[in-house]
Amino acid sequence: MKVIVGLGNPGPRYKDTRHNIGYMVLEELASRWPVQRQDSKFDAIIGHTIVRGQKVLLVKPLTYMNLSGAAIQPLMHYYKLPPEDLLLILDDMDLPPGTLRIREGGGSGGHKGLKSVLERMGIADIPRMRIGIGRPENHETVDWVLSRIEGEDADIIRAAITKAADAVECFTEKGIIAAMNAYNKGQRTADREV
Repeated sequence: MKVIVGLGNPGPRYKDTRHNIGYMVLEELASRWPVQRQDSKFDAIIGHTIVRGQKVLLVKPLTYMNLSGAAIQPLMHYYKLPPEDLLLILDDMDLPPGTLRIREGGGSGGHKGLKSVLERMGIADIPRMRIGIGRPENHETVDWVLSRIEGEDADIIRAAITKAADAVECFTEKGIIAAMNAYNKGQRTADREV
């Protein structure tokens, strides 16, 4: 079984904001994979689906971003799953808009939602996919991540959400290394390869 977690904040106030890109990827996946049932437990909304014969959980924590670990750790403990069966999807200001970065593990990079999960799980080697939202020029950090995706970034990030969902499909079928090899290569921003 695989657990795909989109980090974000619940409620209409945060819908379509940069910090909720993880939720948006889960919504794209739910449109591709029929969700057989949905539960609310472990402070999360959990969609149950089957992908090519394998059970997959689509998880939206309801704890708000900075306390994401309070939802994820009990869920993983309940199902007795190893960290390599978990994939976290989150925003990253240090990546240009639309850029994907998939890793097997590492630190939080200052992302409070990821930090919460790593602390609660007690391990850094948790697969994650970061999606670039760019760094603000004329905004405070909090205002930026909680702002709606508009303008030229909207098309770039919508395309990234589709590509991120493709990468999740690769992860569920072939694992994290295959997803890294397929989706970390050859991405371009306006003037350089990343």
